[in-house]
Formats: sequence, structure tokens, C-alpha cells
Amino acid sequence: MARLLVVHHSPTPTAQSLTDAAVAGANDDAIEGVEVVVRRALEATAEDVLAADGYLLGTTANFGYMSGALKHFFDTIFLEAGGSLSDDGSASSAGGGKKPYGLWVHGRYDTTGAVRSVQSIVGALPWTQSADVLTVLGDVGEEQREAAYELGGTLAALLS
Repeated sequence: MARLLVVHHSPTPTAQSLTDAAVAGANDDAIEGVEVVVRRALEATAEDVLAADGYLLGTTANFGYMSGALKHFFDTIFLEAGGSLSDDGSASSAGGGKKPYGLWVHGRYDTTGAVRSVQSIVGALPWTQSADVLTVLGDVGEEQREAAYELGGTLAALLS
């Protein structure tokens, strides 16, 4: 059975509602053969990453960057999960074995820096972006929850 790992930082009810919708989408009854494993960013391990066939990431945008919790996740798993570094120690483009990933980001005013920061790290992992990034500004309504549901369903369906 394929495994989708959902790693998120959802410190507010607003962010949690996006997480809940994405996880519900990944668990849609029409999708078979996919185990959905949900981990908070501070609890996810390299073992979780290595056991997964695809990834769904969620974060808040904080001061123009991803949440500190999601950054900690990347710092913790990067090398063990196949992260690629250049000779000077900077992230380099990963090669081979591209596993699918999706991303949602919630912010009050801007999500650009948070999206860029996640993509720069993920670009050095053996993963490939397999759905458009879902960015949500301000309050979360039914339209945004539906988009998160679709994102979760899309990533799970890619693995089924």
C-alpha cells in the first residue's frame, strides 16, 4: 500500500481547518490503496519521510518565511531523506527518484516568501511538485477548504 505523509504546522484554528480539509481529501472514499499518515512538523521524522511515497506539506507564512516548525522538520530530515548539497554546503538540485509533493500555505498578508523558502529546500530533495501550491490569505472559507480537499485528494490519487 502506498503511503502519503502529511507534515503540517497548524497553530491556529484557521490553519487547522486547511489541514483537516487536505487530510479529508486524501482520505476520500474514491481513493483506494493509500495510507495517509499525518504528523505535526515538530513530530515528523526521517523514518516517516523514508517510508512515504509522497508528501503533503502545510505551513503558515511567518514574517516572509515558512513556519519555524516546518523549517525544523526540514533541518531534521534533510540529509537522511536524500537532500543534496553542493560542495559549498548550499542546497543543490536533487536528482533521481522524484516522489510527488504538494504544499499549502496560509498567511494573513503575504505567502510569497514562505512558498519560495519551502520550494528552495524541497528542490534539493528527491521530490517533485505534483500540484499547484495552494496559497490562502486571510480568513478561510468554504472555497479555500474545498481547494485544500482537492489538493489532498490529488496527491493521494497520484499514489493510488
